[in-house]
Amino acid sequence: MRHPSDSQRRADRLVVLGGKPPRAPGAVWLVGAGPGDPELLTIKALKALQGAQVVVHDGLVSDEILDLAPAGARRISVAKRKSRHTYSQGEINRMLVAFALEGLNVVRLKGGDPFIFGRGGEELEACREAGVACHVVPGVTAALAASASAGAPLTHRGSAQAVTFVTGHAAKGAEPDLDWTSLARPNHTVVIYMGLSMAAPIAARLMAAGRDPATPAMIVENASRADERRVVTTVAGLAEAAAALGGPALLVIGEAMALAREGEAENETLLKEARA
Repeated sequence: MRHPSDSQRRADRLVVLGGKPPRAPGAVWLVGAGPGDPELLTIKALKALQGAQVVVHDGLVSDEILDLAPAGARRISVAKRKSRHTYSQGEINRMLVAFALEGLNVVRLKGGDPFIFGRGGEELEACREAGVACHVVPGVTAALAASASAGAPLTHRGSAQAVTFVTGHAAKGAEPDLDWTSLARPNHTVVIYMGLSMAAPIAARLMAAGRDPATPAMIVENASRADERRVVTTVAGLAEAAAALGGPALLVIGEAMALAREGEAENETLLKEARA
């Protein structure tokens, strides 16, 4: 017959005397909330959100999506804006790990997809290093929503045999160090996240690398949301068009953008405002 060890006897004694056994670790879910339209949330994302005890969310996640979490779930905004961060990335990483180690089910809710310029990779690494279970739920990234609403495919047999996603911001607001020669190739769609304020230097770099100034381009602000705005232009006109917008926006450049739909009256109004 196997006898209990001294450590087991001590643990049993603690329970008998009113002590509580340690809580089982929780888990972190990195969940893509999509570009904004609640109907673009995946079923898996919805299920993860409905099981959350803590929701750590971006500033761009809508209240409609946040309200899908249980009423008793704790909500923490870690909104990031240019040069204004509520929490540093390191603090967010430690927060996720700490809540999970307390035995809580934590949803890190991100706009778009966690692994496309969402710092999900850094959060996944932090969880792995701490021994915390981490699950990833992909989301519809803004480029897909912008492309769909504009009727302009990111790939097309005749005019876009490749698509590249890049960021318009490097660390500390510097110009991104990109392979401009590659991005300037024809029949290649380039999607630039967080590039609105860098539209002028980006356009200049592309043209200097050989991209035709007449290449179609569009800027989409608040893709998939009720207040989405879209300006259709060219690489040469990108800087002027960007000056008319101020919200979260994508720059999309490539021959296939010639298929983009636009509200002609609104487009003209925005460009006139930029020139004023």
